[in-house]
Amino acid sequence: MARNPAAQTAYGPMVLAAVEQHEPPSRRLVDDDLAAPFLPARMRWLVAVTRSALLRKWVIAAMDRSGPGLWANLTCRKRFIADRIDEAGEEIDAVVILGAGLDTLAYRLARRTPIPVFEVDQPVNIARKSATVRRVLGGPPLSVRLVAVDFERDDLLTTLVEHGYRTAFRTFFVWEGVTQYLTERAVRGTLEGLRPAATGSRLVFTYVRRDFIDGTNRYGSPTLYRRVINKLWHFGLQPDEVADFLAEYGWRLIEQAGPEQFLQRYVEPTGRDLGASDLEWSVYAEKV
Repeated sequence: MARNPAAQTAYGPMVLAAVEQHEPPSRRLVDDDLAAPFLPARMRWLVAVTRSALLRKWVIAAMDRSGPGLWANLTCRKRFIADRIDEAGEEIDAVVILGAGLDTLAYRLARRTPIPVFEVDQPVNIARKSATVRRVLGGPPLSVRLVAVDFERDDLLTTLVEHGYRTAFRTFFVWEGVTQYLTERAVRGTLEGLRPAATGSRLVFTYVRRDFIDGTNRYGSPTLYRRVINKLWHFGLQPDEVADFLAEYGWRLIEQAGPEQFLQRYVEPTGRDLGASDLEWSVYAEKV
């Protein structure tokens, strides 16, 4: 299968989610029983090793040396998304996951609701996801459709409609851990493609702060900066820009969640000694 750097990043967040499953339920930041099965065999072995609390602590510390606070950010953002979907409940008719990678949200949703879920990603990731779903589940649930899209080149809405999506659906769009890998043109093009979304649709997306992208602030993560800038990450925003940025495309900002919110809502109740980074934020918005 073809390889490209951005496609390979699909594994990282799922490794974190899988490792979290070895924490006792009261200390767990995210619940995802499919995370480990969806990983390749070599990564499942790594996850299995972290059943040891000592080794699990070492893995988390190693992650935080590369990007201080990112363990909490990457796990808590999944919890944030799940909570927002649960809150929306019957007010949504479909879910569209933009940049689905190996995320298991669609398959966990299919256990409890028949609403259609569209998993959208670049072709190499869709091919990998299709093979993974066949291996783990025997095939996709009837409610889940896999949609191959190049965000830099393809017309998102046209491709979704070809797979059964309807603009009349009140849709919950999930765009997790993706925008920084795209050009500004592709980010704006995606939001433009979502302009016809029905009133009352919801959107959760994450973004990296632009002052990290341009090198003004490294947020204590020089190793991460050297690894991703000019190679993988291209787009960023600042928190005070988000409301106006979304309004250009017909979305009303409901909430932004950064390190303070993640620590208060998710980390502190577990009693775990983890920090969260100011580098990445999560956004919740509604179509008006």
